[in-house]
Amino acid sequence: MPNYTTADIKALREQTGAGMLDVKKALDEADGDRGKAVELLRVKGLKGVTKREGRSASNGLVAAHVDGGVGTLVELNCETDFVAKGETFKALAGRVLDAAVAARASEPGALLAQDVDGRALQDVLAEAGATIGEKIELRRVARVEGEHVASYLHRTSPDLPPQIGVLVALDSPGEEADAVAKDVAMHVAALSPTVLTREEVADEVVHAERRIAEETAREEGKPEQALPRIIEGRVNGYFKENVLLEQAFAKDPKRNVAQVLEQAGVKVTGFARFRVGS
Repeated sequence: MPNYTTADIKALREQTGAGMLDVKKALDEADGDRGKAVELLRVKGLKGVTKREGRSASNGLVAAHVDGGVGTLVELNCETDFVAKGETFKALAGRVLDAAVAARASEPGALLAQDVDGRALQDVLAEAGATIGEKIELRRVARVEGEHVASYLHRTSPDLPPQIGVLVALDSPGEEADAVAKDVAMHVAALSPTVLTREEVADEVVHAERRIAEETAREEGKPEQALPRIIEGRVNGYFKENVLLEQAFAKDPKRNVAQVLEQAGVKVTGFARFRVGS
């Protein structure tokens, strides 16, 4: 008879994030000793690191930290939603976020080399992946600074941690600015702009949009004299879909984001948006 209970299985799964069968096998081999079972899971997990390298880590969560005029956003990935919603993985994401804040990190490479309790963060993540039995990957890090920064985290499913995270920086503080920043952050989460202004759109992208607009118009048999106007209209349509300041405001589509900000007397100086796996 096994020397452990269903409560032991549940506790070990919550502690390590490992799968049911892996936990049961480890407890069997450890004769019910949970401490020894954790060690077995880690050893077996470390042996599987190379196998996991090619696997897809498309689940996970986003986490944010804001302190006055500085915001930090991280995306930590795993393989399954079961692990993503586990307390072990969420605690690991908290450690990653803390390290990013302390290091003033803005990209993953430098953060992975950051010291966390005497070890590089890369090693901490590798050990966690070994215990859990899944590929764990720090995918993205963003740092946004301004006179005031607001964050917004959105759950795409009630039983999962946040899957979309946004930071928005404004050029002035205050209660009204905070309210506007939060509204804009929710807008960014919903409409996923790629840049703040049209000047930030790469020239090659604009040229490609013009070419596609012209080819499409000709394919549709539009008259030659109307092509310039049609092309400009469609390129402007691209800007209105992708440029934050030109998007129709989610809470009031009759105005664009720039008009909302102008009425509030503030400007957006930067933003970041992560969606897990995209």
